[in-house]
Amino acid sequence: MKRSLIVAATAVLFLFSCNNGDRAPDVSGIKINLSTDRFEKNLFDTTATSLSKYLLQLQTANPGFTTLFLNEILNADPRWPADSTAGYVNSFVTSYRPVYNDADKIFRDFSKYENELKKALQFVKYYFPQYKIPEKVITYIGPADGYGDAISKDAFLIGLQYHLGKDNALYKTDMVTQIYPEYLTQRFEPDYIAVNCMKNIVNDLYPEKESDKPLVNQMIEKGKRLYILSKFLPHADEHKLIGYTDAQMKDCKNNEARIWDLFVKSSLLQSVDKNLMKKYIDEGPKTEELGEGAPGNIGSFPGWKIVKKYMEKNPTTTLQQLIGLDEETIFQAAKYKP
Repeated sequence: MKRSLIVAATAVLFLFSCNNGDRAPDVSGIKINLSTDRFEKNLFDTTATSLSKYLLQLQTANPGFTTLFLNEILNADPRWPADSTAGYVNSFVTSYRPVYNDADKIFRDFSKYENELKKALQFVKYYFPQYKIPEKVITYIGPADGYGDAISKDAFLIGLQYHLGKDNALYKTDMVTQIYPEYLTQRFEPDYIAVNCMKNIVNDLYPEKESDKPLVNQMIEKGKRLYILSKFLPHADEHKLIGYTDAQMKDCKNNEARIWDLFVKSSLLQSVDKNLMKKYIDEGPKTEELGEGAPGNIGSFPGWKIVKKYMEKNPTTTLQQLIGLDEETIFQAAKYKP
């Protein structure tokens, strides 16, 4: 596999909603070939009389993903005999039948989401013409404590179990609530599929890595990712790109100076304390210093604003060049002051 699985059960879009502020380029002439394979429909096929034989059929039809699904998503041991694997899969199919039924109602027609992905991929090819984009969408249903949306060498892998709507009964179970708190499950909606997929492409183009740089540099690094994501999804609601609620995003815009003051007046920008990094740029339920309604991951908001300011002042900078720019250079040149 060229690209490793990237878990993206969090964060992200309704493609044709609110514009994020910049004029998008015309990409209508860029041809995208994308097909969808509904793996979960085959797996949960009630007409299969022998699961062992049916698994062999799946393996023949889609050998790459079937092996990945069995061994990495379901964690079936490849050393098991065929009948043991079949029994294990049958147990999963039986217990997740209600999840499949809910997904089938919501995603019986997947064309809307495929079209959203095609549009987003046109922007990817516009900005990164040499990038090898996925040519296939594979939808599946896996365990609720496992992989979500991911990317392989040639396909988007979409775990429909994470897109059933935030009020779905699955997300109220102890297994899920112990892993995904409410501030994350509020994003488990169908209209977050395209953003999750594009976040995986951003991560493929611009892999995340451990850093010992100061907090402000890491805020700007997050901002670079958000800026690129917004270019792939220029008509998306910004709050979905960053993972806030609509109300939280509006509050952040209304209190931009106060948010920046939190970092400046407390002398946090040059801190290399990993606990502070986790507190301000990782997922979290809230930022206590700013009140109960303030989202976690608050540092990504000014980081995004700084990158926007830099790009406004340097409009000829390409996204490829932005990826390679040192964060300190961006910070000094942007002269951000809300």
